[in-house]
Amino acid sequence: MTISTTRTTDPWSVAPAEVGSAAALALLRDYYLDVANRYYRLRLGRDGTPEEIESGLADAPSDDLAGPSGLFLLGRHDGAPQACAGLRVIGDRTVELTRVFVRPAVRGTGGGTRLLAAVDEAARTLGAERIVLDTRLDLVEARALYTRHGYREIPAYSSGPYAQIWYGKDLNGTAAEAG
Repeated sequence: MTISTTRTTDPWSVAPAEVGSAAALALLRDYYLDVANRYYRLRLGRDGTPEEIESGLADAPSDDLAGPSGLFLLGRHDGAPQACAGLRVIGDRTVELTRVFVRPAVRGTGGGTRLLAAVDEAARTLGAERIVLDTRLDLVEARALYTRHGYREIPAYSSGPYAQIWYGKDLNGTAAEAG
């Protein structure tokens, strides 16, 4: 007799959450540590100092990822907060995707796919027809995730210090121009 241990239910769930909640703040801190330290390692050969991390967090608030100008999504893996994404309204029928993060321990388990499906649905609830984002060139895994899910390179729509490549997705299925 063979007993199957194959999981038949998805361990991931994604739902809106308060961006100021303890779970959201912990994920946003982990997100920032991940991308900041990657930046520091690549450019300076070291991790960021505690002062640099705290300064960066203070300079990049996420308060606008709450209604009515935005939305914050929290992804749970087996009930534990493990992923997040934020949307902010930036124009008529356009939202910007930001703060996309899956904790390293659960990467490769489908969390990014579940998160981006929830992003599409949430963007529609905000009245959006387009999603745009900017990212860094060194975040190759994130860029691959976006392109696998219908995002295509678009002209620059922002000029932030870490914006090196821009992507867009038309929620009707085609690449979106910024706007």
